[in-house]
Amino acid sequence: MSKSTLSHIDEKGQARMVDISEKGTTSRMAVANACIRMRPETLAVILTGGAAKGDVLAVARIAGIMAAKRTHELIPLCHPLAISAASIEFAPDETASQIVIEATVRVTGKTGVEMEALVAASVAALTIYDMCKAIDREMLITEVGLAEKTGGKSGPFRRERS
Repeated sequence: MSKSTLSHIDEKGQARMVDISEKGTTSRMAVANACIRMRPETLAVILTGGAAKGDVLAVARIAGIMAAKRTHELIPLCHPLAISAASIEFAPDETASQIVIEATVRVTGKTGVEMEALVAASVAALTIYDMCKAIDREMLITEVGLAEKTGGKSGPFRRERS
């Protein structure tokens, strides 16, 4: 019986949830980033707290954390995880007129939290878009990706910056 190189595909080519019952429990952490670009005026509204819907970054932070906790409900083959910690940080860049979002998620478990970090960063960016779309429909969410992960069988990973 040959093993597929894709863990979510079985030998018959059908989708499957990975069996983690025999895996060891370890501390795992993942960091993901997303970037949302916008008009300078939009970034100024966010940074000064002038958005009509309220504190954009506070709401985006809560949305990202909630998204990390519910990733298994959004991505069909993800395992539900008892997340130990989730945080969202924002790095506004007025020169580039963008906000870089960093989501960090931790768990002690049998499977990693990469998807949870990616979903958290993405949903935080989408929340910023939602809260500001009335003033800037041309915002662009880019560069969603895994930046770093630790723990698990495959060991540590850090994305090389280009």
